[in-house]
Amino acid sequence: MIHPIPPGTRDVLPDEMRELRRLHRALIEVFEERGYGEVATPAIEYDEVLGRGGGRAAESAYRFFGESGDLLALRSDMTVPIARLVSSRFADAEMPLRLCYLASAYRGVRPQRGQMREFVQAGVELIGAPAPDGTAEVVEVLEAALDAAGLNRAVIGLGDSDLFRQLLIEMGVGDEARDSLLERLAMHDLVGLEAGLSEIEGIGEEQCATCVALSQLRGGREVLEQARALGGGAVERATARLQETYDALERRGVADRVRIDLGLLRDLGYYSGAILEVYDPALGHVIGGGGRYDALLKRFGVDLPAAGFALYVERVHVAQMEEEARGRAGS
Repeated sequence: MIHPIPPGTRDVLPDEMRELRRLHRALIEVFEERGYGEVATPAIEYDEVLGRGGGRAAESAYRFFGESGDLLALRSDMTVPIARLVSSRFADAEMPLRLCYLASAYRGVRPQRGQMREFVQAGVELIGAPAPDGTAEVVEVLEAALDAAGLNRAVIGLGDSDLFRQLLIEMGVGDEARDSLLERLAMHDLVGLEAGLSEIEGIGEEQCATCVALSQLRGGREVLEQARALGGGAVERATARLQETYDALERRGVADRVRIDLGLLRDLGYYSGAILEVYDPALGHVIGGGGRYDALLKRFGVDLPAAGFALYVERVHVAQMEEEARGRAGS
């Protein structure tokens, strides 16, 4: 008799579990070698705490009432719980603070789209280190983690979380329409983005073309000049921030695997400034992401700059297996 499990969850059998454990150890070793101490937080948090992160992850949290009537939630990522942890336990610690983790997270998603309700994240949080050097350190650790997993072809996309929000504000797009357009951009739905812009009264063809053109700009340093040619205050501010970040990456010697992507947008509500997404050619999904969240700690009463990243460990494992198969086929 077969007893089903909920869609978006899975059983892990011994052979795969051994492979995953090796990957877990490799990632944590990379983090610890670079001075990041491992922490753990409860899988269950107060819903009000997780809600401070905002964005789709907070909206998709699994909620339930505790025995005392408090509204609780399963964590939907690790950054918000670590922000809570830092404000409670490390508010007076010497900065910068380097923390890492490997933990399960839970989101109410549509499993038919290939997303998991329960998944494992491995990542780091760098607290108290401002941009751009703090961002560059995070990217350096990320590249080392990808190398440890054997994902030498993986590419890191670098974007700016404020670019399109500020650009749409400059165009006079209202809150509701703006949120809808940003959601489409976060899903990489450029057709939907163009269609949504064309439906908004007061948005002309030139403005629509500018948004679409920006969303498709990807590459090296030359992308910044191409963006500036399109004009506008939002573009100028975002490209200046990206220029500083890219310069810092070059100083550390970790810019080669980074591709500037002006269409990049994360669907978590706490990002500000530089944002990251990780891709591997062996897999059609994003395998990780991150960026700066300089305002999040302030929501917990501690005003500190911060940046980090999280890798989706199951996706990294699949990409790892695909890369190993590719290597065997090529030998």
